[in-house]
Amino acid sequence: MEEGKRAGLLQALKVHRVVIEGVTPQVEGGRFPIKRIVGDVVVVEADLFADGHDPVAGVLLIRHEQDREWKELSLESVGNDRWRGQFTVDRVGTYRYTLEGWIPPKRGSATRYDQELRITVDREKARFSAWYEIFPRSCSAQPGRHGTFRDLEGWLPYISSLGFDVLYLPPIHPVARTQRKGKNNALAAGPGDPGSPWAIGAREGGHKAVHPELGTLEDFRRLLAKAKEFGLEVALDIALQCSPDHPTLREHVEWFRRRPDGTIQHAENPPKKYEDIVPFDFESPRWRPLWEEMKGIFLFWIKQGVRIFRVDNPHTKPFDFWEWLITELKRDHPDLILLSEAFTRPKIMIRLAKLGFTQSYTYFAWRNTRWELTDYFTELTHSPMREFFRPNLWPNTPDILTGYLQSGGPAAFRVRLVLAATLGASYGIYGPAFELCENKPREPGSEEYLDSEKYELKRWDIQRPDSLKDLIGRVNRIRKENPALQRDDGLAFHSVSNDQLLCYSKRSQGSSGAILVVVNLDPSRKQAGSVELSLEALGVDPSRSYQVEDLLNQASYSWKGGKNFVELDPDRTPAHIFRVRQ
Repeated sequence: MEEGKRAGLLQALKVHRVVIEGVTPQVEGGRFPIKRIVGDVVVVEADLFADGHDPVAGVLLIRHEQDREWKELSLESVGNDRWRGQFTVDRVGTYRYTLEGWIPPKRGSATRYDQELRITVDREKARFSAWYEIFPRSCSAQPGRHGTFRDLEGWLPYISSLGFDVLYLPPIHPVARTQRKGKNNALAAGPGDPGSPWAIGAREGGHKAVHPELGTLEDFRRLLAKAKEFGLEVALDIALQCSPDHPTLREHVEWFRRRPDGTIQHAENPPKKYEDIVPFDFESPRWRPLWEEMKGIFLFWIKQGVRIFRVDNPHTKPFDFWEWLITELKRDHPDLILLSEAFTRPKIMIRLAKLGFTQSYTYFAWRNTRWELTDYFTELTHSPMREFFRPNLWPNTPDILTGYLQSGGPAAFRVRLVLAATLGASYGIYGPAFELCENKPREPGSEEYLDSEKYELKRWDIQRPDSLKDLIGRVNRIRKENPALQRDDGLAFHSVSNDQLLCYSKRSQGSSGAILVVVNLDPSRKQAGSVELSLEALGVDPSRSYQVEDLLNQASYSWKGGKNFVELDPDRTPAHIFRVRQ
């Protein structure tokens, strides 16, 4: 009986002589999708070979998730049994791709690669964007008065003039009264203290409500429309946590973890403690309705017109939750952009990117030396991370005032601006604190601001003569006018004789001219040295002279060969941003 069964199985099997392996690109053997932008050309390579001496043939198969039929594309041999095919992704959403190979002419016995690999295709802003973070409650022209969405409308021309295209708002929901924080994170709030916007929830509502002092839901929708008129798309902060006053604490006590004495524990993100915040228990026995409610929060704001979300502390929630949630949301809204705010261990940040977050915060704020920056950005742009991790660089945030900015004065802000805006295709600043060079810490050794805007209303004088607004506007115009700065994959570093100088270039396929950047990393003194350029990375013929046009300072120089001298004074010219032409 067993012999007969084995014989039947052997007869049912087809002989597949072609082997398909070594398929690139893919992430963890196809467990996660690679990421691309509409219009990108995807190049797929694989090893196809068979026993003996017969020739092999094969095709690349691609299909958008909305299409029923596979499209066949030819493969070309690149030698040593390696084959290559390519295609352009022209729609947002998910593409699938795989391969087939056979011994001609017997296509009927083709070997099919044992996986359908995936591509998440996003819109252009997922790769190239400039974010401006602002607290709407500080936008009032009247001292001491809580700002509104209508007040923020008055700031739109200013923010647009700086060249930003994403207007990012901290949480806009009602703020707790219980355990409300006072100025400088004091445990007790004083009269009139507005509290932290991240302490979400009060008697006026929770995550689906607008703080009444900001305005109404209709005012928020009006803000979205007005921002669009100025070329700005509004990004909303989503923090999946509650204040002690959040209505959900009364309606769903089963969604929160309790101490042995029955009290609900407050949130912690060591070493920080948040006495005004209560975390959800994502492993609660009633986790399914909790997860659905979290999804409902995103869907509510999507319905209002929001398509970009900055997600607060995603590393404190289960990975499985994010993979489920992002898959659910992007099924019907593939144009969503989700920025992961996770300053945590590298492997956790990487996992969140693999799970579907569109962009990710980075360690850029703490990388200051030439070695640190070169090593880190080489990893981001030339390691396997490049297939799924899109960095978004922030020199400051409401939580992060680095020692470099504290001690370096305005020159340090100039240096970090140029680095963020040219090393990364996507970057952001927390303003107006950044352009006004706010650099006083709460206490020595702290990265918290003195008189932090997280806990009080501020009034900003954006017309101050020492503002960096003109430099910011100029740098953002340079970014928009030069395609090389709109991608991360063309980054190359060049040697410099002085460790205080950083030199790198960006070059994109099909663009006329590379961008070459030289930055003085020392905010306190003038630095000079010789740069040793890789002319191949710049697309320059070494036998001919070439022009470098400084886009920051409107100066032009004729260079020949790879070795050239530069000198930079951080108080006047912290960097050169050269357009290279031959």
